[in-house]
Amino acid sequence: MNQAALHKLLSSKKEGQSLNELFELRFSTNLTLIKDLFFSLYPEEHYRPTFEKLLKQLHELFKTRPENLKQLDIVRLKKGNWYQSEKLVGTQLYVDHFNKDIKGLHKKLPYFEELGINFLHIMPLTTRPEGENDGGYAVNSYDQIDKKYGTQKDFEKLTAALRDKEMYLMLDFVVNHTSNEYPWAKKAMAGNKKYQEYYYTYTDREVPDEFEHNLPEIFPETAPGNYNFVPEMNKWVMTCFNNYQWDLNYTNPEVFLEMLTNLVNLVNLGVDVIRFDALAFLWKKMGTISQNLPEAHVLTSLFRMCLQIVAPGSILLAEAIVAPTDIIKYFGEGNKTGNECEVAYNASLMALLWNAIATKETVLLQKSLTTIPQKPKYCTWINYIRCHDDIGLGLDDRFINEMGWNPQDHRKFLLDYYCQKLDWSPAKGLLFMYNPKTGDGRITGSAASLLGLEKGIEENDTTLIRESVAKIIMLHGIILAFGGIPLIYAGDEIATLNDYSFLKDKDRKDDNRWVNRPYQNWEVVSNLEAKKTPQSEIFFALKELIKIRKRHPVFADNNDITLHSTGNNHILIFERKTAKKGVLIICNFNDTSEVIDCSFISKLGYLKNQEFKDLITAKKTKLSSGFLEIKPYQLLWLKKF
Repeated sequence: MNQAALHKLLSSKKEGQSLNELFELRFSTNLTLIKDLFFSLYPEEHYRPTFEKLLKQLHELFKTRPENLKQLDIVRLKKGNWYQSEKLVGTQLYVDHFNKDIKGLHKKLPYFEELGINFLHIMPLTTRPEGENDGGYAVNSYDQIDKKYGTQKDFEKLTAALRDKEMYLMLDFVVNHTSNEYPWAKKAMAGNKKYQEYYYTYTDREVPDEFEHNLPEIFPETAPGNYNFVPEMNKWVMTCFNNYQWDLNYTNPEVFLEMLTNLVNLVNLGVDVIRFDALAFLWKKMGTISQNLPEAHVLTSLFRMCLQIVAPGSILLAEAIVAPTDIIKYFGEGNKTGNECEVAYNASLMALLWNAIATKETVLLQKSLTTIPQKPKYCTWINYIRCHDDIGLGLDDRFINEMGWNPQDHRKFLLDYYCQKLDWSPAKGLLFMYNPKTGDGRITGSAASLLGLEKGIEENDTTLIRESVAKIIMLHGIILAFGGIPLIYAGDEIATLNDYSFLKDKDRKDDNRWVNRPYQNWEVVSNLEAKKTPQSEIFFALKELIKIRKRHPVFADNNDITLHSTGNNHILIFERKTAKKGVLIICNFNDTSEVIDCSFISKLGYLKNQEFKDLITAKKTKLSSGFLEIKPYQLLWLKKF
């Protein structure tokens, strides 16, 4: 049942119903679907007792939910689809890189308020192995705060402050794997058969070798293969990511039950959005690549239906960086439509925008976006330019071929363009996890460095600096106007450059994603008002764009995006509109000025008496001809008359 349906159900019931009565209402409403999902994974003839155990567990988990959060759940449900609001604007950060620890982050909440940020994605805070730990995604615990960041009480104070300020919090749930130091892994290594069955463990290489025929390598440079031999238990264990990250065996239903408890413990810390990390990998099946399998979708939906009973104010984000046609499936299909994840990363838009920057053309962007099936009405995207991770080139080969390009050659061009293999390119990125067997690779680097600002400053090239600033503002203007929650990576609002300090850290030097995980430069922030710099220009431009977005309900996500084509391959145009109001977003991806025929704009209702109004400048502009000139990397938000 989606959030809107729950809202409707809640509204139809009598006032004054107790929290327990509302829980029972949700329980009875979702029970049939939960039963169908569970037994489709775990056959009833074998696992009926386990299902009965799950039903009892849901009641017990609800009792653990703090009373104030139970009340907040009801408030959220009465709001309906709060996550589709134009008021939401987010940021992603590492606590220690942002301002030392949880207390330091707490002190900086006014900074977010000034910028207009009210949605925080905080990177993993729970205990993890010392040394290499994949940025916290190798977990020793799902709900215990690592002492390097502070205490549980520090975190409780932070979440309380966020609620007081009507700010939302997203944390990661590392659902596919644990660290090799997690209590289950330790018990498995000690010889406990029960916990060995919580992972994929084998006494010899026969089954692993069969799996390896189809499993791709996630980190071919640093963690080749998908299995690791563990001498403590004299067995091979599946490790699709790093050798210290053991894949959970969800074919064992006890794993699901235990992980459901971990999930509820996490949301009980005061978390509004749970980022389901690597959920595409949840189910493994021999003879397949073990990604995006139907069972992974069923499992995700099962988590979601159970969470909706216990903590319906919290929602799920799908971290599935997969092909465009696969991403849309994480909202749910068939009887799971709208019943899987409420939110998903718009990784396709992200990759296509970087493609458009490199090629200066928007045709591939247009082709791809217009053919992705429409998402369910009650779901939304997170739109972003950069995040803590690399940039994958998840582009559709079919459309690349239609452009007259060779897909493999085109990907090589993009890697060369962004990873300093072309002298004329302004980008200063790094090549991540290049696989010479396949030619596949990914890109790392901060947005500012990838868009030319680092090179412009090094070479004192004022033209390149000016273009870089315009690109940064334009790309963020697109994600702020596109349907969904815009997420600005911390530091991008002040054009932070690549951070090469990771090369001196023995635990990080082999993972160049740390180049785009910089420390927040508070000296730059303190001088934003005083100096006319690229950093201050970008900060105040983004602040203004956020302010404009929040003032106009047309930017709420109502599945109302229309892409338009003018025949100019350098121009991206899309429209957001309601019955009477509308905004036309126009962007020029070329480094020279482009023109479009104004009759096109006039027909859409954005031109009156040869005048248009740009929301960004708040000015009306009179045209002297029948064409509208758009400067290099210019962004326009035209208001409908």
